[in-house]
Parts: sequence; structure tokens; C-alpha cells
Amino acid sequence: MTGTEVDAAIGAAFHEEWGRVVATLIRTTGDWDLAEDCAQDAFAQAVRSWPRDGIPRRPGAWLTAVARNRALDRLRRSSTEAAKLHQVAALQPDGGGGAGPPPGGDGDDGGEFPDDRLRLIFTCCHPALPLDARVALTLRTLAGLTTAEIARAFLVPEPTMAKRLVRAKHKIRNAGIPYQVPPPHLLPQRTTGVLAVLYLLFNEGYAASAGENLIRDSLCLEAIRLTRALTQLMPAEREASSLLALMLLQHSRRLARVDAAGDLVTLEDQDRTRWDRAEIDEAFRVLQAIPPDLPAGPYQVQAAIASCHATAADPADTDWATIARLYGLLAGLLPSPVVDLNRAVAVAMADGPAAGLRSLDTLDSAGLAGYYLLPATRADLLRRLGQRDGAAASYRAALALAPSDAERRYLSRRLAEVTSPR
Repeated sequence: MTGTEVDAAIGAAFHEEWGRVVATLIRTTGDWDLAEDCAQDAFAQAVRSWPRDGIPRRPGAWLTAVARNRALDRLRRSSTEAAKLHQVAALQPDGGGGAGPPPGGDGDDGGEFPDDRLRLIFTCCHPALPLDARVALTLRTLAGLTTAEIARAFLVPEPTMAKRLVRAKHKIRNAGIPYQVPPPHLLPQRTTGVLAVLYLLFNEGYAASAGENLIRDSLCLEAIRLTRALTQLMPAEREASSLLALMLLQHSRRLARVDAAGDLVTLEDQDRTRWDRAEIDEAFRVLQAIPPDLPAGPYQVQAAIASCHATAADPADTDWATIARLYGLLAGLLPSPVVDLNRAVAVAMADGPAAGLRSLDTLDSAGLAGYYLLPATRADLLRRLGQRDGAAASYRAALALAPSDAERRYLSRRLAEVTSPR
């Protein structure tokens, strides 16, 4: 087995198993830092052991067993109090009679832990925490995103995000926030934060905030899986269903979003025959099952926008006027400079690039500081108008801010187009 194969297996296991391992350890120990530390130790052990011993048949079970044993060892060393002794007993796989399988084995039952991860989401999304802290903490503990990745997702400096995460963990511990899915009568209070977590998790996979690859599909699939679980837990929650449909519609385009070299392909240039029709059809079924008797929420409006793209067989058939109207509706439900930016793009597609630039000029650019799509959008509109010098300057500004290699390569190609001799 080659080192490349082992590295790929460890990377895949991290994206697929991190949240499962951490959530299980938090449930059994109640110690968030211990859970993360021991999960990290387990992956470090995998880096050392798997090249020598081979990839376990069930990597997630192996990692859970190793992480649990690390936690067991650390608790034993500090078990001077009855509570610690109780935690040690809880971590024993047979209820206290043994230390569990050796690190070289496949570990415990390797089954899914959906309830543990849902408990983790709802704990992170407790209303005692600020919304941004709820989302950030869940992205860290459930998805294993680094502090830098989360900071980029929030457009804040990394030290600011690090402090935010520490404060959130302290708040959970000091306030005694329970690690559980709330009872039914409290679920609506938590829904907004949970949905925000899931959508940001999906977006980190759909347009990675850093790295060589634009798409981290394991994160998209994890977000979709958790959203499915949430819709089963809350079948009457229309916004959860709407979010599931929105994710499916966006995820359906994943294969067409990059070319064979991994470079970004814009929506207008995508081969729509590569869109996943099964996911599109499922999304439409989900949306059709939502009762129409209540005003649409933000995710339902976004799903309607994605539906406009999904029903257009050709870019020229896209109903951009309806999309612009829907973004206007979304701006009233979810005021955001990013929503305003997307509306300006839709206006440009419906009424021409000059109209789009006028909409762009009305934006609160301070709210989009550091967001590369603002100068990238301006550059594209100027390019369409034939204003090559202005487009080049905006492409350079966007390049300085672009988060991923794929996006930088795309912007570099566009910059070359507007700076090459005619």
C-alpha cells in the first residue's frame, strides 16, 4: 500500500469521522477540550500506524477506540475525584471491565452515531450562546474545520475566531448547558441556529474556504445527511425541508462546477447534462411537500432561486427577472450585503451589465470588506462592458482576496483575457 493511498484514507477518515468521534467522546466525558484533544491524538496515531499496519477495515471504529482509550488514560491519571472515576467507568466499552480493543484492531461496533451528532449540534446551538459562536463551535467540533477556515467563513481575523471558540466552550461548561436534543416544545427556539450551522457546513464543502480543491464533497454530504436527520426529527419544520432542498439543488451541480483540471466552471458555462437529475428531482419532491399556506422563509426563497436554475435547460432560458425579484424578497427576510450582491448579479443578467453596476454601486461595500466576490463581480461586469482597464484592476483586487487555488486560477485566466493584446 502506497503512502499516497494511506494519506488519502486518513484525509477521508478525518472529514467523515471527526464529528462522530468528538461527539461520542463529549457524550461520555462531558469535556469538550478532552474530546477534541483525544480525537486529534487518534488521527496522529493513524498517521503513525496505518502505513505500517494497513488501513483498518472500519476506520471510524478504529479511531473511536483509540480516542476513547486516550481519554481513558488521561482520566485515570487525573481520577482523584469520584466524578472522574465515574467518567473512567463510562468510557470502558463493557461498562468498566476492560480497556477496550487495542489500537491495531478495528475497534467497537463502528455504527453510526446520528443522535450523538444531533446532540452536539443542539448543544452548540443553545440560545445562551451568540449565533456566530453557535455556528463556529459546531463547525469546529462536528466538522473538524480549523480555526482559520472558520474565520474565513465569517470574514473575521483568526485570533478573533479563536477567542470566540474559547468563550463558547467556557459558556457551555460554566452555564451547565445540557448535551442533549431539546424536548419538542423547545425545538423551534433552536431551529434558526441549527439551520445556519448546517448551511455554513454545506457551503464550506461546496466552495472551500482554502486549499487546492474548490469542493470538499464529504462536508457537503455530511451537511445533507444531518439535514435529512433534522427533517426526520422535525417533519413539520418547513425551513428544514427547504434547506434540504436547497442543498440538494446546489449539490446537483457539483460535477459540472470544476473541469478535469479542477478549475472553476461558472454557472453559465457548465455542462448541464452533468447535473445530478436524481438530486434535482428529490429537491422538487421535498419542496412540493411543503404546505403553501404560510409565508416563505429565507431557505424556501433560496431554494426557489436554485429551482429557477435547475429548470433552465440552457443558460439563456434562465428566468433572471424572477431571480432578481426573489433576491429582493430574500433581502427583506434576511438583510445581508451578500444577498444584495447576488441581487445585483441577477439584475445584471436580467437588464444588462450597466444596470448591474448601478445596483453594485448602491451596496454597503464596508459589509463586504475582504469578500473577493465583490471585486470579482465588478470585474466581470466591466469586462462585459468592454472596460478592460477597470476590469483588470478589479480582477487583481479579487485575486488578492480569493480563498482557494481553483478560484485564483479562474480569476487569473480572466485577468489574462482583459490584459492580453487585442
